[in-house]
Amino acid sequence: MNVYHFKKGTEICSYGYSSNVLSVRLNRQRLLVCLEESIYIHNIKDMKLLKTILDIPPNPTGLCALSINHSNSYVAYPGSRTTGEIVLYDGHALKTVCTIAAHEGALAAIAFNASGSRLASASEKGTVIRVFSVPDGQKLYEFRRGMKRYVTISSLAFSMDSQLLCASSNTETVHIFKLEHLANSQPEEPSTWTSYVGKMFMAATNYLPTQVSDMMNQDRAFATGRLGFSGHRNICTLSTIQKLPRLLVASSSGHLYIYNLDPQDGGDCVLIKTHSLLGSGTADENKENDLRPSLPQSYAATVARSSPSAASTVPDNLVPRRSEGQNEAVLMSSKTAPARRFWRRPGRRMQGVRLCEQNGGSGTRDAACCPAGSSQPRWPVGAGAAANPRPAVVASVS
Repeated sequence: MNVYHFKKGTEICSYGYSSNVLSVRLNRQRLLVCLEESIYIHNIKDMKLLKTILDIPPNPTGLCALSINHSNSYVAYPGSRTTGEIVLYDGHALKTVCTIAAHEGALAAIAFNASGSRLASASEKGTVIRVFSVPDGQKLYEFRRGMKRYVTISSLAFSMDSQLLCASSNTETVHIFKLEHLANSQPEEPSTWTSYVGKMFMAATNYLPTQVSDMMNQDRAFATGRLGFSGHRNICTLSTIQKLPRLLVASSSGHLYIYNLDPQDGGDCVLIKTHSLLGSGTADENKENDLRPSLPQSYAATVARSSPSAASTVPDNLVPRRSEGQNEAVLMSSKTAPARRFWRRPGRRMQGVRLCEQNGGSGTRDAACCPAGSSQPRWPVGAGAAANPRPAVVASVS
């Protein structure tokens, strides 16, 4: 393990271990090095080895968690290879705090919140996510991710205010759960007929089998983010960018996806930005711009994408650009030319898609791309246009 000073560009120290280093965790007080059958705890100030935990079950994935709150520095790691037992360890006092029986199956993911007061966990089945209090290990929340299929949960992450919890897996969906405030020990009397029926229904679950009653009491996802693929390992987190809540998902395919998140209503998160982490993306993909939520695709752009006649006329190097407003006509652009926008006068409607002559194609004259009083487009046509491709389709919204 090498420790570097990034600002100075120098190596601080280097340590060798008896087997492969599977994971490293650190905060401002402690540095944690996890091997398959042991965990080393270093003091971050002088890198002195404080403790070696040797009596841990085989941990081939290096699963462990360290609280980023250096005032407590709690450590969590699997206590069993076959069951979902979590060992909670005090990184300051260097002693075991408690053992939590979190799941029936083996653990797949664990994570602390920012203050180190809560611990989230998921098993290899990936159907149930539980949140426990720290350091007493009491179960606070239980969320159901799904029922139809088992998945591999690859990451869990709390928001900084501990009000939301996101979970990513090898599927195409990232789930976000809302951690509501815990109810008082004495629930209030129902004030409406609906709440009364709900209370009676919850009381009836006490007479059902444990598996059924537990399933009815589990909360579902508050919001979801949809990926365009599945089968990749993903890491998710919740952040605030430009004072707006965002869902960030990094995929093993080498891309970072940024979604808009509605903190009030939840629902489907809208993809607003994609970054290439490997430096192989296009200039347009990595270009920095404002992170405004994208508007729904207009009818005209949808027709342009799905119409067979349009597909046969429009060159392959044309890519659609999203509409910025309801009073705007967006010109589809090529990879070598920016999108052109034309605004309509208030009160007038613009609909449909029109093709202009370009690269030898045939089309009708359009006021958006042809100057007033002229039957020729603004841009070159015929063979000369092939060397400098320009926008050819006007997608208008009303």
